Amino acid sequence: MTGQSVVPGFDDGAVFRSLFAAYPDALLLVDLQGVIALANPAALELLGYSADELVGRSVDELVPDAIRPRHAAYRHAYADRPRARPMGMQMDLVAKRRDGSTVMVEIALSPLKDQGLPYVVAAIRGVGAYPRVKQALQRARYAEYLAQFGRLAVDARESQKLLELVPTIAAEALQVEMAKVLLLEPNGLEFRIIAGVGLLPEETIGQRIPNEPGSSSGYVVAEGKPVLMSDYAKERRFTISPHYIKAGLVCELSVPLADRGRTIGTLAVRSRTPQRFGDDEVRFLDSLSSLLATVLQRESSEEALNHAQRLETVGQLTGGVAHDFNNLLTIISGNLQVVEDTPAYAADPLIQQLVGAAARATRRGAELTSKLLAFSRRQVLQPTVVDTAALLHSLTDMLRRTLDQRVLIMLGAEDMLCMADAGQLESALLNVAINARDAMPQGGTLAFACRPVPSLPAGLDAERAQAETDGYVAISISDTGDGMPEAVKERAFEPFFTTKESGRGTGLGLSTVYGFAKQSRGAVSLDSAPGAGTTVTLYLPRVAGASAADEDFDAVPTGSVPAGLRVLLVEDDVEVRSVLQKFLTSMACEVIACADAEEALRVLASDPAIGLLLTDILLGAGMRGIELAHAAGKQLPSLPVLLMSGYSSELLDEPQGWELLRKPYTRSELERAMVKVLSTAQ
Repeated sequence: MTGQSVVPGFDDGAVFRSLFAAYPDALLLVDLQGVIALANPAALELLGYSADELVGRSVDELVPDAIRPRHAAYRHAYADRPRARPMGMQMDLVAKRRDGSTVMVEIALSPLKDQGLPYVVAAIRGVGAYPRVKQALQRARYAEYLAQFGRLAVDARESQKLLELVPTIAAEALQVEMAKVLLLEPNGLEFRIIAGVGLLPEETIGQRIPNEPGSSSGYVVAEGKPVLMSDYAKERRFTISPHYIKAGLVCELSVPLADRGRTIGTLAVRSRTPQRFGDDEVRFLDSLSSLLATVLQRESSEEALNHAQRLETVGQLTGGVAHDFNNLLTIISGNLQVVEDTPAYAADPLIQQLVGAAARATRRGAELTSKLLAFSRRQVLQPTVVDTAALLHSLTDMLRRTLDQRVLIMLGAEDMLCMADAGQLESALLNVAINARDAMPQGGTLAFACRPVPSLPAGLDAERAQAETDGYVAISISDTGDGMPEAVKERAFEPFFTTKESGRGTGLGLSTVYGFAKQSRGAVSLDSAPGAGTTVTLYLPRVAGASAADEDFDAVPTGSVPAGLRVLLVEDDVEVRSVLQKFLTSMACEVIACADAEEALRVLASDPAIGLLLTDILLGAGMRGIELAHAAGKQLPSLPVLLMSGYSSELLDEPQGWELLRKPYTRSELERAMVKVLSTAQ
């Protein structure tokens, strides 16, 4: 304490010993030969030793065997030139615990040579305890479980199997002891236990439970929103079953299971750990419940709705779920990208593996959502000028290699261009070709052709009248199969309608082709009769006087987002908004974030220096993103606009030519879209 003022009576030795013992990070006092002279309680807990076992050991013993020689060389070099080294300056630091396990750490070194002491203080912090890393890994695990259930839901034909699976997925993902699904009986007075794991001896599958207002399940059904009970001992809102208390359960989370806006049951989880559930757990369980509800809704729609009702109703169901699910995927994938920029990610192969698995899960979730949107005619299309002859040549070459050799494939295609999403067009044609192959089990001829037509045949209506005079490209696929009777032909485009045996067809093939053609402002026709084969013809808007190479609508100008660009971000989901703010900040943008369109318009009125409007289309209650873009254009006519959406059918009716970014997307995809919009606006 030489040269420092000290309060009279101050026992610096006692204070410093207390500080050493109370410090939250692990502290080791090591001599210049690497021998541990002193360790605080945090070090003993982190490394798994007692004080007698750790003191006197060499620090080399705390390093994994594989890198111990290298560490010894580093230590000797440091002893020759000791200097202060703060945390976060080194990488790939792993400590070996007494039981042989390892823990990812950060280490700060502080030599005491200047104080005349031949020691170095090593401060050690376990990286795994960082809340941000733990939260990101937790969200990644939840994303993987949601993607797993989503994949099963796409192909499942029986909702009962999925109902039985949901509690298992919920319990495993949340690592809790109990999960169950309750469905409300038609009389509304009772619940029935449909499925569950970890049920108490007093509970059985099929058992009926009274729907009482004082219970958490009764409240969830009445209010239609989640209920979180952090500690049964402190709960005063609801009556807790004594069976739960006896079993040691202490907290609960229940979310509604809805069908077209009406709550029909609950999904509940319970745990023996207090304060087990937070916002992430509520979002996960709510998303799982929404996916299950979609499956139940799909099953009831198959039996209850006619042709037009099915297309519209299932479209509304899947569209709404797709928007929420894509927002969830945007949050998950965005936060994973943020984690990838942290030192912990770069230093820990395990974190890299877990983050990689979660990123793959988000991509699979996006593919699932795309399938649902294709069926409901609410997919976000990326229309470009397509060389139809080249596309058909590529498709028929592939089919010749993959189809039964008894199927003869023929092609007669004139060179012409159409306006369509190339990937979705190829998928639609492949759907028709597979149906045609199934209609010719003994072989036959599959013929492709395309030709120009000035207008649609009588009786066919496009989604919107073609304003140009270029007409249409008619792409037809004909087979020599058995053909369809009139009753089957009339229902061929209905969703879920199929003549194939159980397990061989979903009934979504031709209905997705119909949805794609209509959404592309075209049409589709079906010509078939028993014994005369079948011809399916797609009519798509024709483009004259251009080439596919000349009209590369997806080309992104080179360059980057200018530093200091003022971006007005409008997104009603707080988690999505947070992710986008991080993305934009990493691009050196100045971000003004708004939760709704009304707030954004006030910002535009007071800040004419805004350089880009980035807005979601669906903004909850109030003005939509499309309306905001219109209003912003009136205030600042030259303002570039970039729209975002998990799905958008209404955008197709807009003539502005605004750019649309499909959720979920990566930071680089956002940057490319911004560069494209800014370049176009110049």
